[in-house]
Amino acid sequence: MPSPPLQRVNAFLSDFARRQAARTTVLPGGFAVYDDAFAQSYANNQIVIDAAVDPEALPALAEEALGHLPHRLISVLDDETGRACAGPLIRAGYTHSTYLVMLHTGPVPDAGPAQEVDLDALRIPLTRRWQGFLPDADDEVLRQLVDRREARRRGADVVRFIGARTEAGEVASWADLYVDRATGTAQIEDLITSEAHLGRGYADAVLAGALRLAALHGSDFRFLTADASDWPRHWYERRGFAVIGHSHGFERS
Repeated sequence: MPSPPLQRVNAFLSDFARRQAARTTVLPGGFAVYDDAFAQSYANNQIVIDAAVDPEALPALAEEALGHLPHRLISVLDDETGRACAGPLIRAGYTHSTYLVMLHTGPVPDAGPAQEVDLDALRIPLTRRWQGFLPDADDEVLRQLVDRREARRRGADVVRFIGARTEAGEVASWADLYVDRATGTAQIEDLITSEAHLGRGYADAVLAGALRLAALHGSDFRFLTADASDWPRHWYERRGFAVIGHSHGFERS
C-alpha cells in the first residue's frame, strides 16, 4: 500500500492525465488517454495503470488500447505493481525506466528573476531543444511536442509556464507548474535549459520561481519526478527535494 504522500501524488497524476486528455477509456487497472491532435506524443496517448492489474495480461491490453498508434507507453504509478509488470512487458519488447517521486522538503525560496511566460516565448528554444533530443524527428513531430503544452492547460486548476531570460530577452530555461487548489498539491514538470545556456544558473532561477509561485497559489505539497538513472536527481536533492517513492514507465516504438 503506498504511503499517504505517494497516494496524494498518484491521485494528482491520474487526475492530471484524465483532465488533459481529449478522451479516455477505462481499462482493467487503469485507463487509456488519447489526443488525436498530438498523435505523435507518447504522453498524450498512453495507458496509465493506477490500480491492481494482471501483469501477464498487460501486453495484450496495451495492444488492444494502443494498437492504432506507432508507439506504446504505459505508466505504472505504483512501485510494486510496476516491478511486477516489468518482466512481461520487457519480454513483449518494451524498455523499462524507473522514476523517482521527489518531494520538496526545504524552505520556499524568495522570489527571483524567473517569471511566467507564454507558449510563444518558448516555441523557438523548446523546438531547438527537442531537435537536440530527437535529431531524426521531422517537423510535424517537433511541432506536436511543442504545441502539446496547450493541452496541459486542461490538466489542473493552475497551469503556468515559468521561464528565466537572458539579458537579451531569450528564454534560457523553463518549466511547467501545475497546482490543484483543492488539495494544495503542486507538480513541477519538464525543467529544461537551452544547451547554449547550461551551467549559468538559469535552471536554479526557474526552480525557485516555480516553488515560490506554487506556494503563492496555496500549495503546501510540491513534488516532481526524475529519472532514477540520470544526474538531475542529485541536482534536485541539493535543492531540497527528497525521494519518497518510485513509479515506472514502459515504452515501445
